[in-house]
Amino acid sequence: MTSRPIHVRNAWHVAGWAMDLAPETPFAITIAGTPVVVWRSAGGGVRALEDRCVHRLAPLSRGRCEGEALRCMYHGFVFGGDGVVTEIPGQTRIPVQARVRAFPVVERHSWLWIWPGDPALADPALIPPAVGFDHPDYILGRGQLDYAASAGLIHDNLCDFTHLSFVHSASFGANEEWARTRPKVTMLPRGIRFERWVRAQSGMRSRQEPVDVWSSYDYHVPGVLLMPSASYPVGTADRLGDAPPPPDLPATGVTFTSQAVTALTDHTSRYFFSWGPHRDHGDEALRDMLMGIAAQAFAEDKAMIEAQQAVIDRDPACQPMPADFDKGVVLYNRLVARLAREEGQGA
Repeated sequence: MTSRPIHVRNAWHVAGWAMDLAPETPFAITIAGTPVVVWRSAGGGVRALEDRCVHRLAPLSRGRCEGEALRCMYHGFVFGGDGVVTEIPGQTRIPVQARVRAFPVVERHSWLWIWPGDPALADPALIPPAVGFDHPDYILGRGQLDYAASAGLIHDNLCDFTHLSFVHSASFGANEEWARTRPKVTMLPRGIRFERWVRAQSGMRSRQEPVDVWSSYDYHVPGVLLMPSASYPVGTADRLGDAPPPPDLPATGVTFTSQAVTALTDHTSRYFFSWGPHRDHGDEALRDMLMGIAAQAFAEDKAMIEAQQAVIDRDPACQPMPADFDKGVVLYNRLVARLAREEGQGA
């Protein structure tokens, strides 16, 4: 993690919550070092352009929406949703080079997804199957945090739940079973799958009686965690021999969390998250309790990871020493490096 961070650009990056994008109001975000302006046009479509005017390089995010177009409010250049200048005030000839990059953007699962890489490769089928607020089966809450830290450090955190036993003993109430056992780790085409039973958990989510927890989640490039969770009577894990629970096995405490890490720059990141119960397993009150726990837990992560970044910044030559529970971290970082090489980044 001490080398320069690697960003996979041929991937769908979360730019924000769809419900937060006000109509005809430009929104600025930097994705993997690239400044982007996003806006919802008069017709309701979402557009994304490089956030700079071709004329004097003023930010288009300070512009004005006009129908389907965006006007730079420095000297009045008008840009279509494809990035091409359609009007220069007082000038009839528009140079062919008067255009900026347009980025593929998709509104799905309550998130705005932007593809900062080769637009010819922007397949919406590659958007990870998150659970959004339009999903009929879940009652969700949401939040986001900005980190003064590299996205890579957050990826490491989310690919290694050993830290739950120590960072989150006060919030999730996780015991040392999370640190002393190892998940099954499986490679996916563009991510990693983690599966495990965690036995006799009693503190997490204020449970009254201990339960066995089936924890299974996928971590997709460029940093999207999708995790259903369910609880079963103590002894279930032993009875199943650590095999996954069959779909028809009665469960309690069924929830789903979707989380996304977006690299803003090499050393700053934005973290989006939602969490809530299945409608058959909870209500708005439970959702609010879970979101309170999440707020505490993710603040614990943020404090630790930003402190970690400060240590790295003081001595960039210092290298981390891997442990055997870093398997998922290593495999994910190798996947990122391979995808970056395929993009021609030379990672």
